[in-house]
Amino acid sequence: MQVLARLAVLAATYLLGSLPLGFLIVKILTGKDVRREHSGRTGGTNVMRSAGFAAGFITAVGDVLKGAAAVWIAMILAPEVYWMHAAAGLLVILGHNYSIFLIERVDGKWRLRGGAGGGPSTGAALGLWPPSIAIIIPLGLIMLFGVGYASLATISVGLLEVVIFSLRAMLGIGPWEYAGFGLLALVILLWSLRPNISRLIRGEERLVGWRAKANQADEPS
Repeated sequence: MQVLARLAVLAATYLLGSLPLGFLIVKILTGKDVRREHSGRTGGTNVMRSAGFAAGFITAVGDVLKGAAAVWIAMILAPEVYWMHAAAGLLVILGHNYSIFLIERVDGKWRLRGGAGGGPSTGAALGLWPPSIAIIIPLGLIMLFGVGYASLATISVGLLEVVIFSLRAMLGIGPWEYAGFGLLALVILLWSLRPNISRLIRGEERLVGWRAKANQADEPS
């Protein structure tokens, strides 16, 4: 596969990640700009806060699928080029977090908006090794709805990817390039969640699920 062809494939995976599914779903259903709601992100959790559970669920599934699709495209076009599979996974996350379709100018500076990366990161892991989601999704949901923090759920996705793909590489049943994907994906997720991590340390992070409802019930009327 020629260099230009490989670059075109990788550019396509970034553009696929850039598709702002959450933004479009909230705009269609409510007319709101999700970038102006709550955290301002376009991922499933903020869409759920802005337009309801069904909208958030559809967004999350769509983000996972675009992550998997990006990796599958790279695998189909370059079956033995493992670094391209890993790069496609990373670029779809970057496209999701920094969407070229959601560029805006704030205080005289251009910026790209998007999500935190949990959905497409999970999807990329699905593309690289399908059984991984049998571990990632259940534990991620426990962190999301059990513990009640979307940021911790996203971080857990990255940590699990590092463990899964590193173990497979050490056992000789998976390429080290995929372990590299896990590590760099975790770095991207942590970078995007810097404000959330600061709030977690201060005990001010937003709650979701039953803990959010319980917290609202405990507030004085």
